[in-house]
Amino acid sequence: MEHETAVTRLAALGQTHRLTLFRTLMRAGPSGMPAGELARACELQPSAFSFHINQLEQAGLVTSVRRGRNILYAVAIEEMRKLMVHLTEDCCDGHPDICGGLTEAIGQCTTAQNESGDHNVVR
Repeated sequence: MEHETAVTRLAALGQTHRLTLFRTLMRAGPSGMPAGELARACELQPSAFSFHINQLEQAGLVTSVRRGRNILYAVAIEEMRKLMVHLTEDCCDGHPDICGGLTEAIGQCTTAQNESGDHNVVR
């Protein structure tokens, strides 16, 4: 991952409403949530919701799919994983044991994603 992509994604997460949206979608998992339900869960008015979810989508952290009259949003799990790998790939100057298992946890997340076959899936 390029540094500029990482900076864009971190900047998108560096705002209270967007971080709340992102964390709510992380809890929802790969199936995501309908826009209205997500906005209500995060206590956002429609205009604020649209602005913030668009920022996350433009940063590549959220995906959307139209289902009839509904739009479903989900975390772009693979893109978040890439960001986490980028942030930790040089962990502790070649001594990942110092990082308290962080690199192993990210590796397990990658393995679990690969085994389940769910990569940014909105169902």
